[in-house]
Amino acid sequence: MTVTNIHVLNQDSAFDFYVNKLGFRVVDDIPMGPDTRWLTVSPDQPDLQIVLFPVKVSKMFPQETADALISLIKQGIFGCGVLTCHDVFATYEELKAKGVEFIKPPTKEFYGTEALFKDDSGNYFSLQPINNFDRENSI
Repeated sequence: MTVTNIHVLNQDSAFDFYVNKLGFRVVDDIPMGPDTRWLTVSPDQPDLQIVLFPVKVSKMFPQETADALISLIKQGIFGCGVLTCHDVFATYEELKAKGVEFIKPPTKEFYGTEALFKDDSGNYFSLQPINNFDRENSI
């Protein structure tokens, strides 16, 4: 996969969160018409772009659909993902200092260590060390 999306409530605040707090780089920020832009960011993965896709009433999202999606996003049950790092404890402290809201500090679980946080829209993410995904050494 090279392009995927995260539904956000506001592209400007999502830009601030993903670029200034998480440290993602901007790949594209292209105006697409009134109040619309193609905004993609990337973590330290050159072949992956994440579209910060705004949920608002439009041709794609009629009022009822937009309202439903916004509600799900705000509840934190619509979007999720796993981000990996080399040192989950140091990354947790760094992101917490930048204002990232953590739901759970780094905790050892049966599958490895993880911390949980949410973005500015309400999407939940698990922060895990890269070696959590070393299947040869997993439980």
